[in-house]
Amino acid sequence: MKLVSYEENGKPRFGAVVAGMVVDLARASEACHNDDPKIAVLPRRIEDFFDRIEDLSGSLKAVVARFETSADAPNPEFCQPLAGVKLLPPISRPPKTICVARNYAEHAKEAGLEISPIPILFARFSKTFVAAGAPVVVPTVSKDLDWEGELAVIIGKNSNGQRISKDEAMDYVFGYSIFNDVTVRDYQFRVTQYTAGKNFRGSGPFGPMIVTADEIIDPHKLDIKTTLNGEVMQFANTATMIYDIPTILENIAEFIDLEAGDVIPTGTPAGVGFKRKPPIYLKHGDRITVEIPGVGVLSNPVIDEGKN
Repeated sequence: MKLVSYEENGKPRFGAVVAGMVVDLARASEACHNDDPKIAVLPRRIEDFFDRIEDLSGSLKAVVARFETSADAPNPEFCQPLAGVKLLPPISRPPKTICVARNYAEHAKEAGLEISPIPILFARFSKTFVAAGAPVVVPTVSKDLDWEGELAVIIGKNSNGQRISKDEAMDYVFGYSIFNDVTVRDYQFRVTQYTAGKNFRGSGPFGPMIVTADEIIDPHKLDIKTTLNGEVMQFANTATMIYDIPTILENIAEFIDLEAGDVIPTGTPAGVGFKRKPPIYLKHGDRITVEIPGVGVLSNPVIDEGKN
C-alpha cells in the first residue's frame, strides 16, 4: 500500500494511493462498513490510525484491496487524482522522530569524522517537517543550508517497555518513506550536539508517501539519489549503511519504547554540500530532490525566509 496525508478544506485527511488516485480512507471505509460491518470505519487522520493500528490494520488492508480490484477506484465520492491534492508530511505529528548520523562510511570520511562504534542518534521536532512540493526555507541567520537525502523507517508496532533483538526488529517496521535532513551547518557545529542545526523552521522535507513494508523486497538494497537543480549530488545504496535497520531499532529500544508512527531517518550517504570545494549550499530558487526507487520522489523548492 501507498499511504498519504493531504489537506482538504484546511484539515488533514488520510488517504491511500490507488492507480494514481487518492482514496479518502475515512469516507471509503464508511461505505465498506455499510456493506460489511466487520470492516471498521477508519479515522480521518493517519496519526489516529497509528494510535489504533492493531485494531485497524485489517480494515485498512480490506478497504484498499476493494479499491484496487473494483470499479469504485475512480468514484469521485471517495477519490481524486493524486496530482490534484495538496500533500502534507505523511505523518505530521509522529510520537517521535529519531535520526541516525554518520551511517555511511564515505559520508563520515568526507566530513572528517570517525565511524562510531554504535549508532549516533539525535531527535528532530515535527514542527520542522515540510511536505513534498512545499518550500525549504533558507533562514536569515545563516546561509549554510545543506541537504541530506535519507531512507526513513516508519514504525508500526509498540515495544511496550520491552527491549527488542535484531532478529525481531523488522517485525516493528510498518513501511518506508523519504526524509531530507536539511541542516544549517554552522549551527550544527557550534557545539557538540546537533539539535539547533537539525531543527530550523522549514528544514525537514518528508514524504511524499509511506510505502508499506510488503512492497519493499529488501530495504537494504535501495538506491538513494539526491539532485540539486537536476545535478546529482548524492548517489549510494542502502547496502552500504554501517548500521542496518535491525541494529538501529535494537539500539533505540535499549533506552526508549518504539511506538507506532515513529519516524526513523537512517542516515545520509556522501555528497553533502559543506564538504565540497568550494562548498555548495541551498539558496533561493533552487530545487532539491531525493529519489528512492519503489519509495518515491521527494522534491522541494528552496526559498529565502520571509518570501512566499
